[in-house]
Amino acid sequence: MHTLWIACAGVALAELGDKTQLLSLVLAARYRRPWPIVSGILVATLVNHALAALAGDWLGALLTPQVQRWTVGISLLLVAAWTMKPDRIDDASAAARRNGHGVFIATAIAFFLAEMGDKTQVATLILGAELTPYWQVVAGTTLGMLAVNVPTVWLGARHAQRIPLKLTRTLAALLFALLGLWVLLR
Repeated sequence: MHTLWIACAGVALAELGDKTQLLSLVLAARYRRPWPIVSGILVATLVNHALAALAGDWLGALLTPQVQRWTVGISLLLVAAWTMKPDRIDDASAAARRNGHGVFIATAIAFFLAEMGDKTQVATLILGAELTPYWQVVAGTTLGMLAVNVPTVWLGARHAQRIPLKLTRTLAALLFALLGLWVLLR
């Protein structure tokens, strides 16, 4: 179960201040229907992170242990640096939330698209390459996303502004840097 908790904590910290958290705020303010929004987040995250962890597991199987160790360690250090850059919602995510197919579908599509190439997806790919079992990586990263985005949806933009995002990004970056160093030095 240690894989599940490492994946959950790593992605939860990386998600704070991320564009998908900002998307949660936008969707909550726009639709004011938390259950379909949370359901859309869950489905999109499960699909996206299952694919990312599977890709990571596949890549991990192809690489020798030495190459895998260096690749994962350096990738974690790069994710640590990337975590320090604040995210903003892009136009594709904003357009996806305006479609007329219902709150659930709009959320699922917007979240899936917003997660493509996002630091939490990259972190999931890295965790999938390094940790086993696969289901715990997917469950942990999904729980991490929900741990951050569900309160964001329920509490809304008014309360979310009180979260010290710079401190949170710094702590997340430190966690990824420590994990990267641990992988490289073990």
